[in-house]
Amino acid sequence: MTRTLDVSVVALPDTGVATMFGVLDVLNSFRLMGIGDPSAAPPFRAGIVGAEAGPLPGVSGVPVPVERSIRDVAATDIVIVPSIVLGPHGWETGRYPDIVAWASRMHEQGALLCSACSGIFLLAETGRFDGRDVTVHYDYAPQLRAAHPGVRVHPERALMVAGSRDELVTSGASTTWHDLVLYLTGRFAGAVLAQETARVFALQWHQDGLAPYMVFEGRSDHGDAVVADSQEWLRTHFSLATPVEQMVVRSGLAERTFKRRFTEATGVSPLAYVQRLRVEEAKRRLERSEDSVEAIGWHVGYEDSAFFRRLFRRITGLSPAAYRKRFRVPIITTPASAPNPDLSRSSPRR
Repeated sequence: MTRTLDVSVVALPDTGVATMFGVLDVLNSFRLMGIGDPSAAPPFRAGIVGAEAGPLPGVSGVPVPVERSIRDVAATDIVIVPSIVLGPHGWETGRYPDIVAWASRMHEQGALLCSACSGIFLLAETGRFDGRDVTVHYDYAPQLRAAHPGVRVHPERALMVAGSRDELVTSGASTTWHDLVLYLTGRFAGAVLAQETARVFALQWHQDGLAPYMVFEGRSDHGDAVVADSQEWLRTHFSLATPVEQMVVRSGLAERTFKRRFTEATGVSPLAYVQRLRVEEAKRRLERSEDSVEAIGWHVGYEDSAFFRRLFRRITGLSPAAYRKRFRVPIITTPASAPNPDLSRSSPRR
């Protein structure tokens, strides 16, 4: 790279400042933190743009200093829309038509369009992501699919790059903005600087994707009373030996009819639904107990521990042991709480 790229980080009244300032800190840090060749031009100059220049009250109460109005940005190399806090009614399409039009115009002129987490809701309104693969926070995936059915949503992915020029970049849940800034650094400044940036800031690639973080919640808005009754029964009976067969009997329907209705209502087959419930319970026990993997597998309904391990890895992307290592809350010891080796040797009572 021979010049400094202009990066426009978009601020909205709904913007989450943690992601925004994190992106800014990293992309503007190369000289400050001594990353790379100090005599070379920094790879990025990132600034905040918005509908109007000046202080913008942030959704968390922290004011955001908007440096430039979009009216004053005739060209930019990279547009980044950081996380947006969606209210109880979700994203309201059409609230920021001027910013959407500006982002679309920047893309026409060659700019990358990038989102962190829920920032894709704004960028999707440009229409540039129709027919493209994107990612978003897994909790927001159903809303994004409903608002933009032409966009292919993959919430289990940490980073997605699409477009004929690889110019449409989306990152998934929460701290996957790490993946976004490391990707941009590697792409435009080289792998060595990306590795050094990761080291300096202790950033990490989410190489296993986001499946381990996702919590399965079966659809309940389908309106099929028979399936809803089966789902409620499964909540406390998923570990039984033959739950699918018992649901068929409870429903009073023919087996083929029940399985078809269940799949249409929930989006997954009865067997897959049972497996997801069992794995969710196993995840909780791995996080909160000292039970062995074999004991946990047996508790949720699997006598064959090898099959349980394979199923767990297929659904979460991690082995049970790796999942426990990542998500178990560590016990932190401090100098004050750690045993004193001298005092631990008790002297004889007198």
